Amino acid sequence: MKELVKAQLNKMELFDKLSEETKEALSEFGETKCYLKGSHIFMDKEKVNKIYIVYTGKVALYKLNEYAHKKVIFILSNGAIINAVVLDDLASSINCEIFEKAEILSFEKERFEELMRSDFELTKLVISSLTIKVRRLYRQLKNSTPIKVEKRVAAKLWKLSKDYGIKVEKGILIDLNISITYLADMFGTPRETISRALKILQENDLIIFENKRIIIKDKDNLSKFFKGIS
Repeated sequence: MKELVKAQLNKMELFDKLSEETKEALSEFGETKCYLKGSHIFMDKEKVNKIYIVYTGKVALYKLNEYAHKKVIFILSNGAIINAVVLDDLASSINCEIFEKAEILSFEKERFEELMRSDFELTKLVISSLTIKVRRLYRQLKNSTPIKVEKRVAAKLWKLSKDYGIKVEKGILIDLNISITYLADMFGTPRETISRALKILQENDLIIFENKRIIIKDKDNLSKFFKGIS
């Protein structure tokens, strides 16, 4: 296990600035595990004593509202620290579900904290992870203001195309297997509402939605749509 974890650490850009001594120490107590789509790494209110990092695949962090409807907060991919907030020593405040088959690195929290004290670069990784999430939450708050749902969906698709987009013949393909139901989970709204919003975006010649695959025909035009620029 040690040699496998060390090899994975060396392949990840996330750890490029860490000293060899720190990577060696992490490999001493690190573990790697494969998870299937739909399984959970941890649940809301669960006591978690490990730091989890995405090596391959994607995970979703979500909350359930009072009606037990899912609201996806983040989708995280390769190199993302999933739960840096565990360092506050409280129970988890979110659910972590495997969005796509994933290989996850994990490190025992207390030993990870000890290494943070001796290598500030490791501490900076944790701070950076939290900073990225805070900035994304700011954007989500901005997009949660009372505007038409099709504009909110357009803004979300634009962001997903920025994070997970790949160029194809017809535009930018969002490289995620997203169903209408899962998009509804991202907004915490009924499936029918999102279906109508996608239809409006298609009628405006902004997206192509086929077989759970979304192609952004022109990112600039999509941006103008949700910003209300004519």
